[in-house]
Amino acid sequence: MPRHDDDQDKRHDSGKKSRSLRGRAGRNQGGRGSGRGSTGTVRLWGRHAVEAALTNPNRTAKKLWGTREAIQEMLDNHDAELPRDLPVEYAQAVDLGRLVARDAPHQGLVLECLPLDDVALDDVLEEAEGRTLVLLDQVTDPHNVGAILRSCAAFDVAALITQDRHAPPESGTLAKSASGALESVPWVRVVNLARALESISEAGYWRIGLDGEGEAEFPHALPAGPVALVLGAEGEGMRHNVMQHCDAIARLPISGAIESLNVSNAAAIALYAAATRPSVDD
Repeated sequence: MPRHDDDQDKRHDSGKKSRSLRGRAGRNQGGRGSGRGSTGTVRLWGRHAVEAALTNPNRTAKKLWGTREAIQEMLDNHDAELPRDLPVEYAQAVDLGRLVARDAPHQGLVLECLPLDDVALDDVLEEAEGRTLVLLDQVTDPHNVGAILRSCAAFDVAALITQDRHAPPESGTLAKSASGALESVPWVRVVNLARALESISEAGYWRIGLDGEGEAEFPHALPAGPVALVLGAEGEGMRHNVMQHCDAIARLPISGAIESLNVSNAAAIALYAAATRPSVDD
């Protein structure tokens, strides 16, 4: 099963339900964000998304549907057991298709659960220890946000930060694209992205916005210290006020044969450059 951080939500310190299907906690807790990304319940699907949710003690699972083969394979591969209090309903693949978005690749597993608790920016900054931050300005496609979360997990990003009103909610589509990273990367939702950038600067971060018209070029624009990477929506890019709160605007050195990259691709490239830059001691 995917591994997760050991941080525990205070509400799990007492009376926490015992789970045989274990993992390491994947969310920074201890504070509220500005607003929950989803209300009610959320349905997740796909092997990695469901496995990660079941192994995250900060995720409350309500019901699992699956084919006998998919559920048994999940348990056999990880030598685990399902939580005793989790209702499980076996179903055929065609029936599972009626529980999810049309033509969604559920891989024989569908999980109904509660949305994750909010994460506060102050808590993330206290625990980040200089690790990279990623901010998205009006990136609303759940496939892109999910893919960016996956890259954030791959490069040990401290948190993904978005604005409440201009980001997708938790969903099966987003979780499937994140391939389990929705459970392991803290996702902070703020009211005002520019104000969040001010707090990030006060915490010692160098704020770099990615834009095709940027004067500086990646990776030369990267400083040696902590960085916060800011990416805007495809087409529109970053808003003017958000751009003004960046310390530098940089462009990726791509060929003139193509106008721009998909935002999730740009994020992956920028995160790789940030992760492999020379350290101060080099």
